[in-house]
Amino acid sequence: MKHHVQAGSFRVRQTRSFINAVQSAVISGLLFLAGWPLSIQADSFVEQRAAMVSHIRQHVVETSAYLGKDQLDPVVIEALQKVPRHEFVPWTYRDNAYANRPQPIGYGQTISQPYIVAIMSDLLQLKPGDKVFELGTGSGYQAAILAEMGCQVYSMEIIEKLAERSAALLQRLYPDSQLKTRSGDAYFGWEQHAPFDAIIVTAAGDHIPPPLIQQLKPGGRMIIPVGNRFFAQQLLLIEKAADGTITSRDVMPVRFVPITGDH
Repeated sequence: MKHHVQAGSFRVRQTRSFINAVQSAVISGLLFLAGWPLSIQADSFVEQRAAMVSHIRQHVVETSAYLGKDQLDPVVIEALQKVPRHEFVPWTYRDNAYANRPQPIGYGQTISQPYIVAIMSDLLQLKPGDKVFELGTGSGYQAAILAEMGCQVYSMEIIEKLAERSAALLQRLYPDSQLKTRSGDAYFGWEQHAPFDAIIVTAAGDHIPPPLIQQLKPGGRMIIPVGNRFFAQQLLLIEKAADGTITSRDVMPVRFVPITGDH
């Protein structure tokens, strides 16, 4: 039996396939030039993520004298194992996304070292459903970790273009989470959604913003780096007692980018 092929129909299908391929290549090229990774369906970074978590565990043991513990909350570990850190890193640094060090993300900002993200998330002693405010969305990675831990996250970024970029990424990756972002000066908190069970600050200033103290719920915790960008910075753990009394303790020396804005 002979099979007959309609040449015209074949050429049309072939042409459409070629056009689709060109369109896909153009879109990929534009995303590449923008400096951000493409969304990938198959996660090829599972082993790298596992290695990152292993390094974090070891670093926690090595710094247990600072932390007062030698292992992290399993909920934090699970979040680190799930969140695709490579999605939050510009394409040009993607090969190093899971290295235990900060990476540049543009606009003079960085995505924090995974170890620092881990211990800050852990020290807040969060529970699912806790309402958390974040000063400095940055890449969005810290917010993603908190969302993966089951928290209600309210994150604010002062650099508008960075805020737009991270908001779009978080919406794509976590469309059903209780995660809200906005552009604005986070020094003043987000009074509309206060009070917060916890506050996390991902940039260093020379003092603790008073509005954040006010918006912290009694019984709540805040983790914040304090100090000058050119000298020593300390990671502080702030606790607000039921009667409103504030206590703090130095956790460890750190280095963060400075809080942006005139305060």
